[in-house]
Amino acid sequence: MMQKLTVLTLMAGCVLLAGTSHAGARVCSPQTAQVVALDECDPDTFNAPTRKGGLGAGGTGFCHEVALSAFGFATTLGDLIDKASKGTPDPGWDFEPDQLTVDQGTTVSVVDQGGEPHTFTEVAQFGGGFVEPLNHGEPTVPECAGGFSNVAVARTRVTQGSRLDVTGLSKGKHLFQCCIHPWMRMEVDVK
Repeated sequence: MMQKLTVLTLMAGCVLLAGTSHAGARVCSPQTAQVVALDECDPDTFNAPTRKGGLGAGGTGFCHEVALSAFGFATTLGDLIDKASKGTPDPGWDFEPDQLTVDQGTTVSVVDQGGEPHTFTEVAQFGGGFVEPLNHGEPTVPECAGGFSNVAVARTRVTQGSRLDVTGLSKGKHLFQCCIHPWMRMEVDVK
């Protein structure tokens, strides 16, 4: 029993290390490396288009469970679009860590701890997503084309509080980005 507890503790430590380390992080493997999708969307402005017949009309909107918005630390939809179109996107909208080195066989587990849905889509090269105003003039990368009507993109969606597991990565460099918020980018190096 003690040996099993020690192994579980070591495994948890590897996952915790992966989730809190920064550039060049290396995780224990074959295990799970955790990636966190972060954002602080402002529910009032993000959900307003929903109430007016926009995205998700008839629903409750996309921006949920934002802890800091009550304290004034949330990004409004207007600010997000304005900053992204100027090429200075909100740095609080990010994948953490930005770079990860793992052994082959490691599962990369992405959790969404922000208020907005994201995608964790593997791309050949970084570029624009499927929401034109957020692309800062970059063309949409082929892997993001079609948005959620593209089944391959839809499979990479991570909604608030959910998890997406990426398995079977081959050795080499893998690039991932959010097809909605294309400045959210990450490199995974598999050894």
